[in-house]
Amino acid sequence: MSSHPNAPRADQVRDQFIRFFVEKAGHTAVPSSAVVPHDDPTLMFANAGMNQFKDVFLGTGSRPFTRAVDTQKCIRAGGKHNDLDDVGVDTYHHTFFEMLGNWSFGDYFKEEAIAWAWELLTSPDWWGLEPKRLHATYFEGDPGEGLEPDLEARDFWLKRLPPEQVHPGNKKDNFWEMGDTGPCGPCSELHYDGTDDLSGGPKVNADDPDVIEIWNLVFIQYNRLQSGDLQPLPAKHVDTGMGFERIVRVLQGKNSNYDTDVFGPLFTAIQTITGARAYTPGGDPAALADPINVAYRVIADHIRTLSFALADGAHCGNEGRSYVLRRILRRAVRYGRQTLGVTEPFFYKLVPAVVDNFAATFPELKQQADAVAAEIKEEEVAFGHTLDRGIALFERAASGLTTGGQIDAQDAFVLYDTHGFPLDLTQLMAAERGLTVDEAGFNQKMDEARAKSRAGASGSDDARQSLLEGVQKGLDAGWFTDTDFTGYGATESPFADNTLHLFVQHDGVYQPATQANAGDAVAVVLKATPFYAEAGGQVGDSGGIMVKHQNAVTRVKIEDTIKIGGVHLHLGRISGGSLTGLDPQDGGVTTALAVDAERRALIQNNHTATHLMNRALRDRVNDQANQKGSLVNDQRLRFDFTHGSTLSDDEIAAIESDVNRDLAADEPVYIDVVAQEQALKINGLRAVFGEKYPPKVRVVSIGVPVADLLADPDNDAWSTRSIEFCGGTHLARTGAAQAFAITSQEAVGRGVRRLTALTGDAAAQAQSAGAQLLGRAQALADVAPDALGAEVEAVTRQLGAVVLPLRVATAVRSALTDAGTRLKKLQKEAGNASQAQVVAAAQAAAAAHSGSGPLVARIADADGKSLRTAMDVIRKQHADTPMMLAAVFGDRKVALLASVPPAGIAQGLKAGDWIKAVAPVVGGGGGGKPDQAMAGGKDPEKVDDALEAARAFAAEHLG
Repeated sequence: MSSHPNAPRADQVRDQFIRFFVEKAGHTAVPSSAVVPHDDPTLMFANAGMNQFKDVFLGTGSRPFTRAVDTQKCIRAGGKHNDLDDVGVDTYHHTFFEMLGNWSFGDYFKEEAIAWAWELLTSPDWWGLEPKRLHATYFEGDPGEGLEPDLEARDFWLKRLPPEQVHPGNKKDNFWEMGDTGPCGPCSELHYDGTDDLSGGPKVNADDPDVIEIWNLVFIQYNRLQSGDLQPLPAKHVDTGMGFERIVRVLQGKNSNYDTDVFGPLFTAIQTITGARAYTPGGDPAALADPINVAYRVIADHIRTLSFALADGAHCGNEGRSYVLRRILRRAVRYGRQTLGVTEPFFYKLVPAVVDNFAATFPELKQQADAVAAEIKEEEVAFGHTLDRGIALFERAASGLTTGGQIDAQDAFVLYDTHGFPLDLTQLMAAERGLTVDEAGFNQKMDEARAKSRAGASGSDDARQSLLEGVQKGLDAGWFTDTDFTGYGATESPFADNTLHLFVQHDGVYQPATQANAGDAVAVVLKATPFYAEAGGQVGDSGGIMVKHQNAVTRVKIEDTIKIGGVHLHLGRISGGSLTGLDPQDGGVTTALAVDAERRALIQNNHTATHLMNRALRDRVNDQANQKGSLVNDQRLRFDFTHGSTLSDDEIAAIESDVNRDLAADEPVYIDVVAQEQALKINGLRAVFGEKYPPKVRVVSIGVPVADLLADPDNDAWSTRSIEFCGGTHLARTGAAQAFAITSQEAVGRGVRRLTALTGDAAAQAQSAGAQLLGRAQALADVAPDALGAEVEAVTRQLGAVVLPLRVATAVRSALTDAGTRLKKLQKEAGNASQAQVVAAAQAAAAAHSGSGPLVARIADADGKSLRTAMDVIRKQHADTPMMLAAVFGDRKVALLASVPPAGIAQGLKAGDWIKAVAPVVGGGGGGKPDQAMAGGKDPEKVDDALEAARAFAAEHLG
């Protein structure tokens, strides 16, 4: 492949592209948006430069400029655009890449875009590529969509290239769409012919490594609707995207993107860290297919993807984009282990090489380097625990299979479920041996596992499975259809015609039934119900059902409500009467239904407060915080969200203040069902990434009517409001929740925090108890020394016995810490004073001793520990004297300590025997060695008697 005579470095290529459009065509250079589009639930990752301008193309937003240029961080791994399977196999696909791009927002169009692209590529003042090596494509049209050929673009290219270098392209290649919905239009691609004999014309768009696409000029004219229809946009735009890695390859005259200085430093780091042989550059087929070269390409590509994604706030996990990242990481780690022979964690050690190579352009890499490396290491270590066992299982599953054979679905599922092997990793390992995987069977087992999980509230696995099978049987037989939920507007339903189908539990398994007796555990399916079934973090309702059937009334106590598919199951027991003679075909009965309204009200307090806390978190802590999970019941609310550090006391206080302000304002809660496409345009709307929303969505807006949001979706004021997609039940007005208090925070995973909070009377009681206990804790500073220990103990006990607001509990703990420090200081001072008294008493005992015979004395103010100090003081003056000392301390405790020098032992007095003889006098016992022994007792009134016994024993044994 020929190259520019003065091949630029990669960083120079990036700079030249941006400089050309800024200086030559008056574009505004803009920074790359995050590769993780936290504010766009329709995108898994930023996959093109235009993502950050989507609102402009849709006509719902604007910018203070009409021309822009940048380099955009992109990931294509999952969703509509997915290059993961091609990475490592060829020389020009990547999961992470940079997209150099220029845009026109209703300004210039095809003619200028094509002219400037030609100038940058071919002018000797810029990149000077040979025109004979460039091929252009244009959209050939699509009668099925009613789209005409793009002859305008074709004719502009024919002014610069001969006809044999201008090619028509089909919709797949020359009609660009960002996703299943959104801006789109015909495009014109530029391909570079790297063949030696310029024979690349027929290879355009044929995935040939010698003829690669380098630039795509998209002429955005349409918006793809949810219905699939194309709607003309109010203004025409230009969106161009040039693969940075590809143009660097062309300009540096390489046969592979991986042979450029974009990847060279990463390959060096891989070799240094793993000890593998060096990468073999070039596009030779044998070198390309070499397993070690493949491993180099995969690992280098994947460490870029993980580093950029995690630096922009993504995390590895089990759902959505988080699981895609985990799959990518495990794919790289497997190559390191199985192909490069690395037995220890290595992948995280490559992060510094990514930082060194790209942080000058993307400074967030350096800012987040430690956190990124830490998360990758944690994931790598966790996968390493099961990787070897998983490889061994794969080897067993593949043994005996010949080319074309298939890995069994059960083996693939066990690899996934037990050993953490994503399906595509198992498929990759199979493909390396010419095998396939039973994907359909694997998917069936996954569906079965998910169904069991969804039936989770029903008890044991057998119970869950039986309910799942029972519901499916009922749907197939036409006994019932999806339940009509009537509980948004009411919690009761008076006696009315309904249908009832019954499942009765026997031996832990639910079976369809036509009768049930008092005390039976049942699952009831109704045609219509006001009982909310557990979903979206909100627990299911409880309450009661009265059934009139065959002139009898039966009462059913409902303890929980769950949902399988669209069918509500009311779980409970027959509490009065019995049901008989039910017809499984029509199920006709009369029912009166009553949800536990008091419990529902408490749940709604917590659910509406959860929405307010979600908004306050974004305002006060992290505007990129995304919901990762929630639990809303009648006792508390729990909210998991993305954030990398512990919330400070000030942040907790700000969140509480905001929510309590909104409760005090008694704002109305507005709820409307609207078209998803329309709702997504609302500024500030929150949607949970990874959720599949229906065409019609339920919008919950606090304080602003949904109609107002739809009438003015771009209003900046909406970004400070709580606006969410939500299927749960809520308060009519915020004031009903009364009060709000956060009671705990904790980490529940890498980059995920959890807050737990109370509302209503529970919050008010916690606040009251907190104020009382905090006052008592703060008063510890003034408690008298002799009472401080007991008061610290009392406050500590009370702290563990009540639920308090987190900020108050923290303040109480701080006051206890201060009091504990003061108590230790007082105890030390008291100990020092006591020690001095013990020394004085010991010196007095030493001075009083005549120097002959044993020294037997009582030491005032001593205890078991300081009695040794007294012994040491006396021994300095009477080293050859047998001694027994006694002390009384604490709650009627006695300590005895004996010491006998060698001369005394030789005469027949041994300390151990001496102690054993004396200790019983004070109600104790002890012993020790001949030279030293100790004992304890519990009768301080007998200490003087014990000392007399000590003198007598010593006199007898010393002769």
